[in-house]
Amino acid sequence: MAKLVLDLHDIYNKGDLIDKALRDIIDEAIEKKISTVEIIPGKGSGQLKKKVLRFLEQKEIKQLYHRIDKDSKNHGRLFVYFQHKDAKGKKRKR
Repeated sequence: MAKLVLDLHDIYNKGDLIDKALRDIIDEAIEKKISTVEIIPGKGSGQLKKKVLRFLEQKEIKQLYHRIDKDSKNHGRLFVYFQHKDAKGKKRKR
């Protein structure tokens, strides 16, 4: 299973870069038909994780992915799952 990972530790205090990094990884997942993106905001105070969740809850972003899971064993990590549909009218080659 292909997966992309975004570790936000290096840019935790740069709000504009965080939004761009999130947008870029979502676009990459869609473009490459990756089913899972792991986002690591880290544990800290929880503010960065809240910022990531607020970003993911935006209407235009929310329609791009299927669901979000919070890692039950590591609260410094989120998973975003995508369901990619085949282009209409094209049959998959077998």
